[in-house]
This record gives sequence, C-alpha cells and structure tokens, in this order.
Amino acid sequence: MKKLIVANWKMNPATYAEAERLAAAVLKTSKKLKNVETVLCPPFVWLADLSRKHENEIAFGGQDVFWEEKGAYTGGISPKMLKSSGVRYAIIGHSERRRHLEETDAMVHKKVHAALKNGLRAILCVGESLKEHTRGETKQVLRRQLNKGLAGVRALFIAHRALLRNLTVAYEPIWAIGTGMPETPFSANKAAKTIRQELKKLLPDKIAKEIRVLYGGSVTSRNIFGFLVMPEISGALVGGASIDAKEFGKIIAIANLLSYDRLS
Repeated sequence: MKKLIVANWKMNPATYAEAERLAAAVLKTSKKLKNVETVLCPPFVWLADLSRKHENEIAFGGQDVFWEEKGAYTGGISPKMLKSSGVRYAIIGHSERRRHLEETDAMVHKKVHAALKNGLRAILCVGESLKEHTRGETKQVLRRQLNKGLAGVRALFIAHRALLRNLTVAYEPIWAIGTGMPETPFSANKAAKTIRQELKKLLPDKIAKEIRVLYGGSVTSRNIFGFLVMPEISGALVGGASIDAKEFGKIIAIANLLSYDRLS
C-alpha cells in the first residue's frame, strides 16, 4: 500500500501567488515519485483555483467541511462544493479546530458522515491533550473519539461498498505538537494499534484492515523515517513542514522509498 502524506498548509501562505509557487514546487518533486500518495490542503480561499488547475496532477483536500449540503450556514463549505471543485479529501476534527473553535465529537460525527456520503475521502483526526496523556488516558480518549466520530458508519460502509477506501484516521498527540516534547515512533505505533483495534470493532474486519492510520505531530524530514517504518503507521499528516517546499519534498521522497503493499 502506498504511504499517504497529507500537507496541511493551515492559514498559509498569505497570497495566491505564494500558494501557486508552493504547489508548483511540490508538483515538481511529486511527479517523480510513483509510490507515494500526496495530498495538498491549502486554505479554502486558494483551494478551488489550485485544485481545478492541478487536480489531474495531484490530489487536493479541504482543511474542513460542513455537514449540510446547502443552506443558511455562513462560512460553511459543503461536501458538494468541494467535490465540484475537484477536491477529493477533507480533514475532519483537527485538534486545532477542536481546541480553538470548540468543535465537538458530535460535530465531527456529522462531518464524517456528510463527507463519506458525498464521496469525499474523510481524514478523521484523533488524539489526546497533555493533561490526558499525563493521566495515562490515551486509549480512552482515542476510543471515545473514534466511537463518537464513527457512530453509525458501519451501516454506511455496508450500504455503499464504494466507500471502502474513503476513510483515513490521523493520530495527533496534541501534547507533542510544538511543545518540545516529541512523540516517539514506538509510542505512536502503540496509539495507531489502539486505533486499528477499535476500528475492527466498529467496522467489518476487511474494511478496518485497509484503513490507513497516519501520524501527525511535528513531522519533519528528520523524524519521518522512524514513524513510517512502524507497522501500524501508513503515512503522515504534515503541518508546518508542508509549507517549506524543499523540506516537504524530502518527506515525500522518504515516504516513496518506504511504500509497499503490506496487505499482499
């Protein structure tokens, strides 16, 4: 299975010209790499233009998605809007949205369902805070977020077999992001294993085995190798390093070397 590397540009860059230059630089590298799947997630204001221009060259994703298809929801971006713009993925439940915008598990649940029903590939983010980590509550937090975020999804998968590969889970140890307390590959793999065990309870076994679990926590070209060689980690959700074209190029090049079909 190809490694999946998702570039979350967050609220960067400041101008479309900069966004186009960054996308072009990443494309120059990604076109040479056949064994890694790369997704770019620019801010919404640049997303439609970039995806329409480059959708045949690289996959694009939204940094969020709303749960309704249309209506009086100021600022909302619907799944159909993303699909019609050539966007394939949507990040859902990112730790920064949970923390700064008070996004709840119930909201995340509705977004996951809306994304999947409309044919988007949902990237569900889960992870524990520093307080929860210190208390040894990692497993409980991951299980809660997965159970609430994916409630009812089993029936959706059974009814729509085409959704088989449309769910990805990203483990974000919030306590390790920008704090100077890095997560270790071994510990991240344990968390990824917990996620996969929970997925097997929530979904048909064949589907749960094929869902990719990403690591997202201050990923750089210096530490990505250690995470990607772990058996339960299938890729990475990259934040700050993704807006440095040279650094991100190194990350996807390493992922390309490490990709293999672990299900064969």
